Amino acid sequence: MATHVLHSGPKGHKRRITLDEELPVDHRLSRVYRVGAGLMGLVLLAFGVLGLIDKIGFFDTRGDTVAGLNTNGALSVLSIAVGLLLFAGMVIGGNTASTLNMAVGVVFVLSGFVNLALLDSRYNVLAFRIQNVLFSFVVGLLLMTFGMYGRVSGGLPHDNPYWKARHPDPAG
Repeated sequence: MATHVLHSGPKGHKRRITLDEELPVDHRLSRVYRVGAGLMGLVLLAFGVLGLIDKIGFFDTRGDTVAGLNTNGALSVLSIAVGLLLFAGMVIGGNTASTLNMAVGVVFVLSGFVNLALLDSRYNVLAFRIQNVLFSFVVGLLLMTFGMYGRVSGGLPHDNPYWKARHPDPAG
């Protein structure tokens, strides 16, 4: 399956390039995407399970501390769901894992900003504290880094599939 991407060529002319959606099965970038999704998924899953074991109220805004972070039932269930989603990305691998890492990373960073604004308000239904906000920023940046690794850089090697997609062979 291929994706068509508009790319600005010389003099600002737009041209359509094709990016193969699938990396070779043994491509080293796929391993990076899988490891990133798996590690972050494991951390979130463990946090969510530990939060549910404490039997905290679902929308208890006081929350309880698990592994240095504040949590409640809703945040625990949400953490488990996102952890499982990242595990699914790990199993699928390739561009799917990369894109999922980037998307979930962006959501974590945005969540950090939103929950920072909601601290100490009655709308803080996930019982966030400042340490949760910092955790969201760190996990979001890590996921985005794992997802963008080998895809977004000015110094990609010429055998990289993303470099090839941006620099099609003029003879072909």
